[in-house]
Amino acid sequence: MDFRSKLAAVWQRHDSLLCVGLDPDVARLPPHLRERPDAVLAFCKGIVDATADLACAFKPQIAYFAAAHAEDQLQDLIAYIHARHPAVPVVLDAKRGDIGATAQQYAREAFERYGADALTVNPYMGFDSVEPYLEFSDRGLIVLCRTSNPGGSDLQNLTVEGGRKLYQHVAELVAGKWNVHGQNALVVGATFPEELAEVRAIVGDLPLLVPGIGAQGGDVEATVKAGRTATGVGLMISSSRAILYAGSGEDFAAKARAVALATREEINLYRS
Repeated sequence: MDFRSKLAAVWQRHDSLLCVGLDPDVARLPPHLRERPDAVLAFCKGIVDATADLACAFKPQIAYFAAAHAEDQLQDLIAYIHARHPAVPVVLDAKRGDIGATAQQYAREAFERYGADALTVNPYMGFDSVEPYLEFSDRGLIVLCRTSNPGGSDLQNLTVEGGRKLYQHVAELVAGKWNVHGQNALVVGATFPEELAEVRAIVGDLPLLVPGIGAQGGDVEATVKAGRTATGVGLMISSSRAILYAGSGEDFAAKARAVALATREEINLYRS
């Protein structure tokens, strides 16, 4: 099943727009796990099993695994999700942004080595930085558009040809001529709900990955109302730290589930 079909199915099956981010900071893992050689994997498995029925996607951030020399644990984690929770797509958050042969290797890394359903990519080098990934016609490309960080405005809000903002131009390209296989999506931050609504108006039903709620302070109601489609879907609203570190003891997974459940229910209040 391709990425968009898998995502559409899980939105309905789990009644959820919640994307659970997997950013395992070794320094914040529960003490009873820290000395294990597979501490990162054990922690993430606990989170995944506790939240899988509440999530529309899991989003491991590759830097946390690489910094901990845990790339093999990331590979095992994604294989575990596919085996135990096959309905839930995995978005590898790597924000790759190179071209040509290098981008081809990044594509192989994401889709062959790790087996991700989708990958975040940076459009700054134009279509050349997207094209190599299109060899994997069933996988999602989630392109940075209007990011949640304040510094994103330095470039994304620049006025370009036709009087549009750069992020609006990116949205149009990604939803239009770059969307070769119909598997594209966009990253738009919850911290900018007005811009989120503008992007939704440009791209129609294209999925949007929305970071910025929870620890970053994005407003859930404003986010859902600005970004939902007419049928109340279209969003992967990502929360990482608020869920991952809800508890620090042996009950960390149960605490994570409680926060994930509350977040999903808050999101669902505003979908219709």
